Amino acid sequence: MPEKSHPATGDTPADVTTATPAGTPRRSDGPRVRPRNGVDRYFEISARRSTVAREVRGGLTTFFTMAYIVVLNPIILSGADIDGTTLPFASVAAVTALIAGVVTILMGVVGRYPFALATGLGINAIVGVYAATQLTWPEIMGLVVLEGLLITALVLTGFRKAVFEAIPSQLKTAIAVGIGFFLTIIGLADAGVIRPGNPLISFGVDGELAGWPLLVFVVGLLLMAVLVVRKVKGALLIGIVATTVLAIIVEAIADIGPRFSDAGENARGWALQVPELPDDVVASPDLSLVGNFSLFGGFERIGIIAALLIVFSIMIADFFDTVGTVTAVGAEGGLLDEKGNLPKSQPVLLVDSLAAAAGGAGSVSSNTTYIESTAGVADGARTGLASIVTGALFLVAMFFTPLVDMVPSEAAAPALVIVGALMITQIRHLVWDDMSLVIPAFLTIALMPFTYSITNGIGAGVVSFVLLRLAVGRRRDIHPLMWVIAVVFVVYFALDPIQQLV
Repeated sequence: MPEKSHPATGDTPADVTTATPAGTPRRSDGPRVRPRNGVDRYFEISARRSTVAREVRGGLTTFFTMAYIVVLNPIILSGADIDGTTLPFASVAAVTALIAGVVTILMGVVGRYPFALATGLGINAIVGVYAATQLTWPEIMGLVVLEGLLITALVLTGFRKAVFEAIPSQLKTAIAVGIGFFLTIIGLADAGVIRPGNPLISFGVDGELAGWPLLVFVVGLLLMAVLVVRKVKGALLIGIVATTVLAIIVEAIADIGPRFSDAGENARGWALQVPELPDDVVASPDLSLVGNFSLFGGFERIGIIAALLIVFSIMIADFFDTVGTVTAVGAEGGLLDEKGNLPKSQPVLLVDSLAAAAGGAGSVSSNTTYIESTAGVADGARTGLASIVTGALFLVAMFFTPLVDMVPSEAAAPALVIVGALMITQIRHLVWDDMSLVIPAFLTIALMPFTYSITNGIGAGVVSFVLLRLAVGRRRDIHPLMWVIAVVFVVYFALDPIQQLV
């Protein structure tokens, strides 16, 4: 098959994506490329038809696409209670950057794939509820550490990899497509194009794209779209930087301010960071939160069974979020094999599991592989060298958080929408003439954006796949582990009544 240019970068992709009869992306078997040096050999840069420049560029793109977590995580966790006081904002920001930097570099060195990690927002929603209702913050962080150690044990036994490989190609493709839509809705929500409304969501401000921040987003989206179709190298990174500069100019002239402040809500304000030049460039990081967790305090407070149910719910969200993310990022980069699996995935899963425990130990919640990694992959990244670049930038961000604050979500969100467009092209690989396969794929795709959860989409797809293949007499199509996964998801979806019974 002739090589094609990547739609986002204009570069020759690391591995030309073809399709198997089942429609699963796979890597092409081209001639072996002689590595240029030890770094090239270790990261397989030339073997994946990449270059150091592309890896650096991809790492930069991934960082700027997910740097919002350094600011957003403290905002989300600011109400959590620790020793009678709320979590210190500056410390949460610094430790969020620290843990993200360390585990992302570890992913690059050990996993050797372009995956970046940081505090998982979906998991934050779970732990936030428990911290507000049943446990103190150190106690819930202790359960997060235990959850991470439990998943690590599952990786070391090979169970997590076996689960990853047991999922059928139809669902793996649906997961990648669903995450494409999920990224799109995240980008639109981050920019304020869609907002909570009546009955469900509304368009912009009172049904209009009103306000300067939304105009900045639209300009950024159109700019990135033009750069992508023109096959400009580094299209997404160029778009983020250019849109940020535009946002700073707009804020300097119009003095818009944030959307939410102590004075109330300004519907036409900036969603998160206000793009303005900082007074200080460097700030000393406050790492006082590191190690402030109680490993077994939760068991003492609410009992063994109730604590184990919390660990289970966090573990399922963490476990299958990573399955979906790795599948989607690998598919976007043409890194999957003919069965839709990531070669040499064991180190990737191990680092991801240890990252969950590290996030709990740092008191900033479980860290997990970020779907925003697809932005870097779309901009050329193919190896762990890109992750090292992203991780190093997170470590630098500990000292330069004022500079990170300059990038508004309206400037980064267009990249997520463009990556979403790139990812949904894989929908052509789905089987459409068998409703017992169409319905699970549809539920997987639909529930990810509509419930704002990768885990919910995968769970709905797995349970319906097992049920419907059984209903049409295709029991042999169901991998033995799929039965186990389906039962686990049934328990996961029924967790609330189970907790009430307990």
